Amino acid sequence: MSGHSKWSTIKRKKGAADAKRSKTFSKIIKEISVAVKEGGTDIDSNPRLRFAISNAKGTNMPKDTITRAINKASDKNAASFTEVTYEGYAPHGVGIYIECTTDNLQRTVSNIRAYFNKNSGSLGKNGCLSFVFDRKGIFSVPKGDLDQDEFEMDVIDGGAEDIILEDDFFIITTAMEDFGLMQKKLDELGIEPESAKLERIPNNTKKIKIESAKTILKLVELIDDDDDVQDVYHNLELTDELLAELEKE
Repeated sequence: MSGHSKWSTIKRKKGAADAKRSKTFSKIIKEISVAVKEGGTDIDSNPRLRFAISNAKGTNMPKDTITRAINKASDKNAASFTEVTYEGYAPHGVGIYIECTTDNLQRTVSNIRAYFNKNSGSLGKNGCLSFVFDRKGIFSVPKGDLDQDEFEMDVIDGGAEDIILEDDFFIITTAMEDFGLMQKKLDELGIEPESAKLERIPNNTKKIKIESAKTILKLVELIDDDDDVQDVYHNLELTDELLAELEKE
C-alpha cells in the first residue's frame, strides 16, 4: 500500500504543475453529474454527491464551478453518463483496471482497446482481475496542526485499517463497508479531507525491471488521460528505486 500511496503523491505533484488540473476538474464534474442523477441535489441525503463536492474542494475547484455542475446535472435535458469498467493486461502480466464514465460506450471501448493493442497489452473479460484488487476507502487528509497520535486514535475508532503520513498528508485506508463510517467520523472531528473515494488496491504485485516498469506506467498515464476515464489502477510493484526515478522526471 505504501508504494501506491507514494505514487499518488507523485501524481498529485505532477498534476499541480501542469495541465492535468482541467482533466481532474472534468472527472469531478462527471462524478457530480452521476451523483445528482442518482440521488438528487440534496447533499445531506446524497452521500455520493457530498463526497464528490468534498473532492472538488480538495482540488481547489471554484465554488461557482461546483454550483454550475450541480445545476447542469439537475436539468432533465442534461447528458446522461454510463459508468463502465474494463480490465486488461499490460506487458509482463501487469493487471490494469479502468473505471470510466461515458456518454458513448462504443467510443470508449474502442479507445481502451486501442491503448492496449498499441502498447503490447490485451483487453480482457470483465472479472479477469477480480482476484487481483480489493476495493478500499482511501482518504487523504492534510496534516496541518493535527496531533498525529490523537488523530490516529480517532480515525482508528472510525474504521481505519491503515494510516500513512506522506508529505504532510495522512493517507487513511478503510474497508469498503467502513467508507461511510470514516466520513462520518471526519465530519464529527470537523475535518474535511482533500479527497475521499473508493479505490482498487492490489493484493499482489508484479516486480519488473525499472525501464519496463516506466513503459507500463506511460501506458497507465495514456489511458488515464482519456476523457472518458475516471480512474486507472494497476498491480505493478512500485519499488523505492522506481519511485526515485519517477520523481526525477
